[in-house]
Amino acid sequence: MLIDTHCHLDAREFAEDRPTVIARAERAGVDAIVIPAIARANFDVVRQLAQEFSGGYYVLGIHPIAVPEAQDEDLQFLEQQIEASLPDARFVGIGEIGLDFFLPALKEPAMREKQERYFDAQLRLAQRFELPVIVHVRRSQDDVLKHLRRREGVAGIAHAFNGSFQQAQQFIDRGFVLGFGGAMTFERSLQIRRLASQLPLESLVLETDAPDIPPAWLGQAGGERQRNEPCHVARIGQELAQLRGLAYQDVVAATGRNARRVLPRLAGAPCGADTVD
Repeated sequence: MLIDTHCHLDAREFAEDRPTVIARAERAGVDAIVIPAIARANFDVVRQLAQEFSGGYYVLGIHPIAVPEAQDEDLQFLEQQIEASLPDARFVGIGEIGLDFFLPALKEPAMREKQERYFDAQLRLAQRFELPVIVHVRRSQDDVLKHLRRREGVAGIAHAFNGSFQQAQQFIDRGFVLGFGGAMTFERSLQIRRLASQLPLESLVLETDAPDIPPAWLGQAGGERQRNEPCHVARIGQELAQLRGLAYQDVVAATGRNARRVLPRLAGAPCGADTVD
């Protein structure tokens, strides 16, 4: 089963041709697309979008880059929305949550403290509702792990992983899988490619982060790299297969199983390419 475990399909970059983008992904063999929320303002949007095509699924959470504008009542609203979404088969977890210590404004002491407070509050919700999380770990792997150690039983996906082998193993030991996408397709991304080729296959999932993190084959247009799309998760899977010396369908089957293991509510999705001849 070919799954894009991380695609911001609600982004404004898709406003003009979203149905075409979805159709293109389906033609590429994509069986499921997980759409993360980033703030209270798009909870309803991602929920509705996930209902509009057969492979749509969503998670709800407050992204670290949305924390500066977030209010504490947004956490209460998130809790209410999670509880209300539990009967919805398209709802598969909590995300995108985490920490970001890359953007300068987010590294300021007050904002760092607020990020950590919001992250811990959302991990508590994951514990309470026994739901997996999709975690943003940009320049923050050790700090994310610190919080996870305090919240036993919380597992999920470490999105766009770009840490060390030691950090990777710590996430894996806590029941996480690691998301690999467009960054892995650049030959100069030596560390990410080593991780993708040497970590246990049962610990990897595929993602695009579309419209962001475009893969290497998307050229420049007007000085900017072209928009990423969920259809590219197929070629990302081919790149991973080549790095590991495996058949593409074996990688699709394994990463699909991994995604459904850590996002158990995805288990009801059609098996599609998960069956290998």
